[in-house]
Amino acid sequence: MPSAKSGQNSLKTRIIRSKKRRKTIEAREVDGILEVLAPAGMSDKELDPHILKLKARIERRKITSQLDDKTLEKRAQVLNQRYFDGILRWRSIRWVTNQNKRHGSCTPWRGNIRISHRIADMPRFVRDYVIVHELAHLAKPNHGKKFWDLVNRYSKTERARGYLMAVGLEDLEG
Repeated sequence: MPSAKSGQNSLKTRIIRSKKRRKTIEAREVDGILEVLAPAGMSDKELDPHILKLKARIERRKITSQLDDKTLEKRAQVLNQRYFDGILRWRSIRWVTNQNKRHGSCTPWRGNIRISHRIADMPRFVRDYVIVHELAHLAKPNHGKKFWDLVNRYSKTERARGYLMAVGLEDLEG
């Protein structure tokens, strides 16, 4: 699996100022350098927050392009078969880069599952736990006893939760 780690400060920046530009700021990556097209009258101090946002956007796009939703879908199908007898149905499961406090999310009534890109480089047993956890929400949308009974069908649940706690991504309350 390709690395999904973000290197938000990894891009060098080249600022190209133009007198023709009045307000807009654009950015593009050219040979590993972030070229920022900016108005000539904009100071570096005014431009800095825009550059940070543009770098973050480009990094998110890179990460997303490296993650394979089809492989994630196939793994979810295998886990659904193994732990839920293949009865669960969902509309989509995909990697996302906008979940910085959660490892995944599920909207049961829509059938949408999102898995944080931060999980992509973790051991398979942790990724599987996160997928099983989100799949279980399709059957039980809360974190009640019946939900945890479903999640605990996965034999490495406690180990995976311990791993996530150690890296600061799992809430003890669950």
